[in-house]
Amino acid sequence: MLRVEHLTKVYDTGTVALKDVSFTVEDGEFLIIIGLSGSGKSTLLRSINRLIEPTEGRIVWNDIDITALDEAGLRRVRREIGFVFQEFNLVERLPVLTNVLAGRLGYVNPWWSLFYYFPPQDQRRALDALAQVGLAEKAHNRASALSGGQKQRVGIARALVQNPKMLLADEPVASLDPVLAHSIMGYLERLNQERGITILCSLHYLDLVQRYATRVIGLRDGRLVYEGTGEDIRNMTDEEFKQIYGEEAQRLGG
Repeated sequence: MLRVEHLTKVYDTGTVALKDVSFTVEDGEFLIIIGLSGSGKSTLLRSINRLIEPTEGRIVWNDIDITALDEAGLRRVRREIGFVFQEFNLVERLPVLTNVLAGRLGYVNPWWSLFYYFPPQDQRRALDALAQVGLAEKAHNRASALSGGQKQRVGIARALVQNPKMLLADEPVASLDPVLAHSIMGYLERLNQERGITILCSLHYLDLVQRYATRVIGLRDGRLVYEGTGEDIRNMTDEEFKQIYGEEAQRLGG
């Protein structure tokens, strides 16, 4: 179980990105975070594995207070928390396989990684992960030669080789067309349903939220303003919609 307790993040500029946010996520859930750009979705996801340091509050995962861990403890916990980035975060000049192997950095000697050396068993894991996302034949291609959808699948494979128990996905389909968006979300759904990986994913598009979420939380100006199930979001009222997106917001179809 993941517990986020009274989480607040204030940046050095004075911008308050999160304000006293609290919620829980049960193991195996597919939680989607919704809200306008700037509502705090990315800050929340990046705070969970401390890519961003929270200002106040606690993040407790499987009874471990992530916010209190030292560097060594955080390194151990991050092995089990994968992250899929909106902008892919690949090293474009390197082969696809090497990019996927970056997901094993938390397990290997840091000196080895400087020379891109990974044990044979890790290379097998990486090839298996690429096969799971349908890209085994691209293993030795440069990442720069891939399409946007393929790059995001490499990002998912990179997270998979960590053998994660939880996967954080920050707007993973924001730059993709609708067909590719459903393809990427389908991969995440299979990981959730077939491997029991807990998914936390931020999204803009309500049609995707309604299709894939088991639970939903909504942020507005850094505050938690909505919680509901997948069924709740499919039956969302105009009042609830405007609570998240503002009084001026219009739903498609009225």
